[in-house]
Order: sequence, then structure tokens, then C-alpha cells
Amino acid sequence: MSVFDALSSVYDRGMRPLEWLVFGRLRRRTFPRVQGTILEFGVGTGVNLPLYGSGSRVTGCDTSGQMLGWAARRQTQTPVTLVQASVQCLPFADGSFDVVTGSLVFCSIADPAQGLAEARRVLDPEGRLVLLEHTRGTGLGAWLTDVLHPVWHARSRECHLNRETVNAVARAGFDVQRVDLYWLGIVRVIEATVGLRGAIGETSLA
Repeated sequence: MSVFDALSSVYDRGMRPLEWLVFGRLRRRTFPRVQGTILEFGVGTGVNLPLYGSGSRVTGCDTSGQMLGWAARRQTQTPVTLVQASVQCLPFADGSFDVVTGSLVFCSIADPAQGLAEARRVLDPEGRLVLLEHTRGTGLGAWLTDVLHPVWHARSRECHLNRETVNAVARAGFDVQRVDLYWLGIVRVIEATVGLRGAIGETSLA
């Protein structure tokens, strides 16, 4: 049983202040641009699902059946298939998707390297990875996330405040194309392609 099963009915309400402050606008800026055959990691209550355009086909996976129940209620522009599965062991063939997306998911995956290896496996050789994540910040942001992490992790049981997700993406063999930093680098939009590792271009925007 996923810890998120118990949170499913109150998750969106609890996230509302952060959605209003930062995540909502970044979702609207990031996910409508994604097109093709899409797999969303950790789809949760499906907050991103209405943002994908009508020309795409979306599969959302999550370990929590209760979260998927809420996701199924979303009004969407595109066909959506929901699958209960761990991102660390995906029930999809190699090269099945044009894009793998995720938001606020790699903070909670037990083995991020395995999740990213699975993302790379199921992506087409020309595929892309697009993530909206909270991560270990930069400067003061790094200090804050490191200090708060032990208490936050003990309370949440799964969420890590100070993961170095950009580095994990690069180590998994992706070519990191772009990283936009917000809120002292604690929030990042990460875009990468399948292939050889490239230079990481980070841009602090807020």
C-alpha cells in the first residue's frame, strides 16, 4: 500500500498554496508544450492531465490506486490511460514513448537511478524527458533544504527535500538540454534527451 493512498483525498487541497505560488504557472508553462506519445511518471491525482494537447496520447502511472482514482475524474483534451505501476519496474516495452514527464515525483522514488533507467528504456531513441521537480537548492537554497530535510523526511516518510535530481538525470545517461531554476534553485524544470551526456545549461529565473 502506498503512503499516498491515505493522502489522496486531501492532497490537492494541501498543495493549493504551493500551486498558487509557483507550481501552477510552471505546469502551465511546461506541459502544454509536450506532444506525442507521453508517459507521465507519478501521475498522482492527475493535475497535469488537462494540460496536454489534443494531438497527444497520454499514459499515466502511479503506485497509488487511490491517487489514480482521482486522476480518472479529470477532464482532458487527449486520450488518457492510467496504469498502477512503479516507475522502477514499468510494464511497457522498450522505446514505447516519445516523452516521459513527471512533476514532484523523483523526490519520492526509493531508487531514482532505477526510475531514470526505466525512463530511458521506454523512451524512443529520439525521446525526451521533461520534469518539474523540487530539488536541493543552490546557495541559501541548498542550506535550507539540507537543514529541513531530516524533519521533513521523518514526517512525510517518502519525500526527500535535497535530492540532486539534475545530476541523477545526467548520470543515468541523458543529455541534459536545459535546467530552469526557481526559488533559490529549489524548484527546477529539467529537459533532457536520450543519448550521450552533454553540458548542463542552468538558468535562474526566480
